[in-house]
Amino acid sequence: MCPWPEWNLGPFSPQANALSTEPSEEIYHCRRQIKYSKDKMWYLAKLIRGMSIDQALAQLEFSDKKGAQIIKEILLEAQDMAVRDHNVEFRSNLYIAASTSGRGQYLKRIRYHGRGRFGIMEKVYCHYFVKLVEGPPPPPEPPKTAVTHAKEYIQQLRNRTIIHTL
Repeated sequence: MCPWPEWNLGPFSPQANALSTEPSEEIYHCRRQIKYSKDKMWYLAKLIRGMSIDQALAQLEFSDKKGAQIIKEILLEAQDMAVRDHNVEFRSNLYIAASTSGRGQYLKRIRYHGRGRFGIMEKVYCHYFVKLVEGPPPPPEPPKTAVTHAKEYIQQLRNRTIIHTL
């Protein structure tokens, strides 16, 4: 079992000064065994990754998908938990640092067809994990161009070494 919620209980190093760039609080929250596909949930999780919590809730409000309402409930739970248990002063001063979905328990069932034949159905479940960090979201990194990718690849090739030789 993944220790995702237990990371809230871990010891944190005290901050040296108030102007530190280190995040002051991290809140981990998850919901398990959601009756929804992990692949469909992943698209929504990727959509809100890196957004502020208010912006993510606004995006999920206008999505027609079933998973959007589930993620919205989970984010509101995590936001309330941050204010109640983790001494976050302003509930809108959070951003989504990590948002992902995982595979839950798949139950196999038999679907009966005619003439003594059958098929196997899978009842799919998924897990959803979110990590909220206090503070403004970091600026998005610019996309890499093809030239940048090529330079990195060439540098990676030049840095190779052959081990266990003379």
